[in-house]
Amino acid sequence: MSADKIIVIGHKSPDTDSICSALGYAAYKQAQGVNAEAGMTAEPNKETMFALEKFGVVAPELVTSVPAKQKLILVDHNEEGQAVDGMRDAEIVEIIDHHRLGGISTASPLFVHIEPVGCTSTIIANMFWKNDVKMSTSVAGLLLSAILSDTVLFKSPTCTQQDKDTAAKLAEEACVDLKEYGMAMLKAGAGIDGMTPEQVADTDLKAFEFGTVKAIISQISVMDPQEVLDIKADLLAAMKANCQAKGVELALLMVTDIMNESTHLLVAGEPQDLVAKAFAKPVEDSCVYLPGVMSRKKQIVPPMTEAAK
Repeated sequence: MSADKIIVIGHKSPDTDSICSALGYAAYKQAQGVNAEAGMTAEPNKETMFALEKFGVVAPELVTSVPAKQKLILVDHNEEGQAVDGMRDAEIVEIIDHHRLGGISTASPLFVHIEPVGCTSTIIANMFWKNDVKMSTSVAGLLLSAILSDTVLFKSPTCTQQDKDTAAKLAEEACVDLKEYGMAMLKAGAGIDGMTPEQVADTDLKAFEFGTVKAIISQISVMDPQEVLDIKADLLAAMKANCQAKGVELALLMVTDIMNESTHLLVAGEPQDLVAKAFAKPVEDSCVYLPGVMSRKKQIVPPMTEAAK
């Protein structure tokens, strides 16, 4: 990647929104004459690859670390623990996100656009329209894919009317049936065939701090959670190894049931009583069943934060 480019990049262990919002926002900046290029911190998951192939888009360049002074635009995150290696010494020029503020400090003023919607790509799509920037069919398809993924086809409690309205408009521009395409995409990414326990445990992994407790939370959305629970022992071993490798005390894995709108929360490390306190349920056999829970951002992180106070 050219040294003079601004890299538009999402978080580590990227999900569909992280990669598609980077591609979409890079296209938005390019249309305005900015020398921007999308990057990704790791290879796309199966769901993201389905979307990229559907709309004929090549995955962004793999960027695992950046040099000092590299100009960055962060999308779909704003916490150092989730950012590309080298971010601390880079120059962050913009942040486009839909998560809580995560404590990043910068040496210079920057453009920040954060909204409490279900997906970063919802924000980016509306920036195209508001500023009369032409959007290609492929970019519309990628942004739509991200919204359908992040809101789990509008079932997630993070979903807003703005997400639904934006997705409907994007579906028209991408020339796809919204529900039909959404189900096909979710099904493409919902199984764990061909994935190792380590890969499952790393799916959409993000780092957090709850008081003095450093934690990582992963999430995998599936049609049949039992296929994941059948390898629970191997998953817990992979999660414990992640704790050691990443220098954290606690690892959580959300096994989210798309059809029944619930989550089996696997717990490795300590303190497990923090998890029990957060959800007012005991951790039994390293697991807590959470009916109605589908969102890490809205239903896992806030109660964990409160419990740590």
